[in-house]
Amino acid sequence: MRSFLLFGLLIVHTCLFAQTPAAVNYPVDSASVEHPGVPKGEIIKLSFSNSKIFPGTWREYWIYVPAQYDPAKPACLYVNQDGIQWKAPVVFDNLIHQKEMPVTIGVFINPGRVVAKDAQTGLDRFNRSYEYDGLGDAYVRFLLNEILPEVEKQKTSDGRAIRLSKNGNDRAIGGSSSGAICAFTAAWERPDAFSRVFSAIGTYVGLRGGERYSTLVRKTEPKPIRIFLQDGSDDLNIYAGDWWKANESMERALSFAGYEVKHEWGQEGHNGRQGTAVFPDAMRWLWKDWPKAVQKGSSKNQMAGEIFLPGSEWELVGQGYDFTEGTSANAKGEVFFQDIKKSITFKVATDGKLTTVKSDDNKESGTCFGIDGKRYVVTGNKQILAYDETGKATTIATDLAGNDLVMSNNGNLYVTAPDGRENPSKIYLVRANGEKIVVDEGLKYANGIALTPDQTQLYVTESTSHWVWIYSINADGTLSNKQKYGWLHVRDNDESAWSDGLKCDRDGRVYVATKMGIQVLDQTGRVNVIIPVPSGEPANLCFGGVDFDTMYVACRDKVYRRKMKVHGANAFSAPIKPANPKL
Repeated sequence: MRSFLLFGLLIVHTCLFAQTPAAVNYPVDSASVEHPGVPKGEIIKLSFSNSKIFPGTWREYWIYVPAQYDPAKPACLYVNQDGIQWKAPVVFDNLIHQKEMPVTIGVFINPGRVVAKDAQTGLDRFNRSYEYDGLGDAYVRFLLNEILPEVEKQKTSDGRAIRLSKNGNDRAIGGSSSGAICAFTAAWERPDAFSRVFSAIGTYVGLRGGERYSTLVRKTEPKPIRIFLQDGSDDLNIYAGDWWKANESMERALSFAGYEVKHEWGQEGHNGRQGTAVFPDAMRWLWKDWPKAVQKGSSKNQMAGEIFLPGSEWELVGQGYDFTEGTSANAKGEVFFQDIKKSITFKVATDGKLTTVKSDDNKESGTCFGIDGKRYVVTGNKQILAYDETGKATTIATDLAGNDLVMSNNGNLYVTAPDGRENPSKIYLVRANGEKIVVDEGLKYANGIALTPDQTQLYVTESTSHWVWIYSINADGTLSNKQKYGWLHVRDNDESAWSDGLKCDRDGRVYVATKMGIQVLDQTGRVNVIIPVPSGEPANLCFGGVDFDTMYVACRDKVYRRKMKVHGANAFSAPIKPANPKL
């Protein structure tokens, strides 16, 4: 097996046509120089070829264990892409000795390659761009589920077992170029696992979607991450973008979103000279005040300020379900949701108490409340049932394979009927007199459905795309002026946003459950805010509580709630005309 690490060399020039930088003499930090009397850590060289996340790949990696490490106490962790860079072992020896950073084990990992069976006739598959440049959680899962468990199987030459802290506040990650965006992505996807990021000449450009970060950072609720950025004005400016301007945009986006970010700009090109020079100070800054936790910042995002209640975080309502759906609130503010696979309905009282309402074999999903106070549900038996307060059910419609539903103030019931992911969906109108008519068809997997606060228009999510559709509601309840309206963000490893349930607040904002979290749109269909959920992919949501200012979100096996500044718009209440949107 061939080794492909060159210590201290940035493996960043393949297909990138690096430019010749202006010569700059950077001062050498004392921490980058070996000093007599400073204990030296041990470096263990290993390889790994058993990845299930990146099958067939082989790579080398190195473990740095400081002399001060005591296996009785799990150590802090620093992970670096592209192997050993920045004279990191020497820097760590000095900074740990000077107590300018905690006792930290370093893991330095090369990108994978699928080695050709015959080196004379076949070319290796170089996995670096695939592993590093793409957005999504594949690489951080590779670290957490495959590499770090292997690290903890090792022992030092004197027999010390390696134990790593599992607390994200004790973990940092870094890299250069594609390795830098990879480091940021790992923390972005799992801030609970990595809270400190060193990014040198980061590739936040259009190789595999990295240019989206400066937008996503501005829209997404801030995460507890501290970031150090370095780049130079002579960095690459090629087909994929302008590295220098992209790094400036990232710094501005992070500052806008309230992150604790520090940057060092220079004149260098696409190399590691300045990165090596600033690495000791970057480590000092990233680890400052440790073990004090890195905090979430306060974003300048206007809509975020309008909807988030300061200090309010997600609370767990319940867990252990198979698949939760059908979140809906009645006029009292009591919240109902279903565990579809177990055919159980739950109720959350206004005091927060969770109880079981009923259990049957109907596999009920979509739920809404009507002006009559009844709870309307779609069942797995192709029925729509209405439950009164005593729990007595009345059949409203049959032979309707519905998914979600909403009832307007005048008693018209609108139901989505997906009919699979590929077949054209139908939207039904079930009138108060029981008449059932198709008012639209053709969407691919029509799913969530909600009325605008004034009840003059209807939103429908199309799960297999990134669109939320909108319709005008005619006087007779039929639909017109069908339009692709709301534009949703899509995760890197998905082909669709997989939008599901949605609700509006009284000001007209639209809250859509997607794989990326709750995406919040203004009335013109633009996503302003993205709210990650603690775990799982949200399927549906509603506003409950006495004042309808608590967002409840069904996330597969869990249900969460969060107090908000806003109040939900209820279709069973009198229509509300919001203020005009800002165009």
